[in-house]
Amino acid sequence: MAELIFRGGTLVTLDDDHTVTAGDLAIVDGVIAQVGGSYTPATSDYRVVDAAGCVVMPGLVQAHVHTCQTLARGRADDLELLDWLRTVVWPYEGALDAPAMAAAARLAMAELLLGGTTAILDMGSVHHTDEVFAAAEASGLRATIGKAMMDAPDPAIPPGLRERTAASLAESDRLADRWHGAAGGRLRYAYAPRFVLSCTDELLTEVGRRARARGLLVHTHASENRGEIALVEARYGKRNLLALHDLGLSGPHVCLAHCVHLSEPEIALLAAAGTHVIHCPSSNLKLASGVAHIPELLDRGVAVAIGADGAPCNNNLDGFLELRLTATLHKHRAGPRALPAPAAVALATRAGARALGLGDQLGALTVGRKGDVIAVDVSGPHVTPTTSPWSALAYACRASDVRHVAVDGRLVVSDRELLTMDLAEVLRGARHHAQRVFDRM
Repeated sequence: MAELIFRGGTLVTLDDDHTVTAGDLAIVDGVIAQVGGSYTPATSDYRVVDAAGCVVMPGLVQAHVHTCQTLARGRADDLELLDWLRTVVWPYEGALDAPAMAAAARLAMAELLLGGTTAILDMGSVHHTDEVFAAAEASGLRATIGKAMMDAPDPAIPPGLRERTAASLAESDRLADRWHGAAGGRLRYAYAPRFVLSCTDELLTEVGRRARARGLLVHTHASENRGEIALVEARYGKRNLLALHDLGLSGPHVCLAHCVHLSEPEIALLAAAGTHVIHCPSSNLKLASGVAHIPELLDRGVAVAIGADGAPCNNNLDGFLELRLTATLHKHRAGPRALPAPAAVALATRAGARALGLGDQLGALTVGRKGDVIAVDVSGPHVTPTTSPWSALAYACRASDVRHVAVDGRLVVSDRELLTMDLAEVLRGARHHAQRVFDRM
């Protein structure tokens, strides 16, 4: 029996009552066993981490990221979405080979874990998705990953990314067979058609059917950019989310990144179907896509979670930055009480867990949930004095404040040191392979 004890912190539980308490948090065999009070280890197989001066909370859950894109950080600045895809990101992804993909994924996962993100929903590229899974397995991150699916006869798609429909579906099925449930359930598969414009109706319809039959998530993009929406309307004669619904892609197992520009019927459909919207504020601002009306969506009963998207459009994977933007970006329009700090923190934790289909296992510090826990140092000058842990988390904390991180009760970051990978080697590999990929391009 292995025991991990976070000792002496302020526990922000994210339970149904938003309980904040003091004391120890104990994880036994990967599962939370005690919240608050003083914990006495039951065996000699235990480890205590010092959480004094820290807020102990559930790990952040990012429900939309592209770990494969990390080597393109800083290479696609100051472009809008479609130009960004066609001139940089798709050619970059087409130039990735297996070693470069592995380097990109390791770099992303190191950044995510050091910044307190313990679970992600990740869209890979068309090829080399096994490398992303292998990196997640080694890093200790909890990851639901899907290969990007792109079978549309679009001349803007580089030849290295263009697929045949049957081959795309077959490779997705193979990856699901190989990886879904691996690493003790820490790794899972999701079907990931890139977006409507890069996929045929045949592929999208079949993804909807297979995802339901296999009980897997669907992860795609929708209604991010006005130019994209116009192209979808020209193809279908209807708005993006209505087209996806008619193709069988809606429901609680579907995660739609962005949803910046929505019509009234689309909002009603989201609420009725239980489809998850993934808010990516940094990406939407940098690509000049706009600002999704998140408080209004929440008021209508739409499920919303948060993600950083990818390094070429963000340019980092800092979950606390996305949390702060989510908490502040909407107040100028919806009022100062829109998305108060506890609600914003819940979007970054509990809501993300629900989007991943893990709402009963992650996202809160309650007995019986998985031991995905972080300790966030609130003693720094930019947080002091900390009178409200909610305020500190939503408005002041940074990724660099994360002191300890556990996934499944296994300590993966201790005193800001990554334990599962050699960070210096990860950085060297990322620089080397980034240069090599862009030289090839």
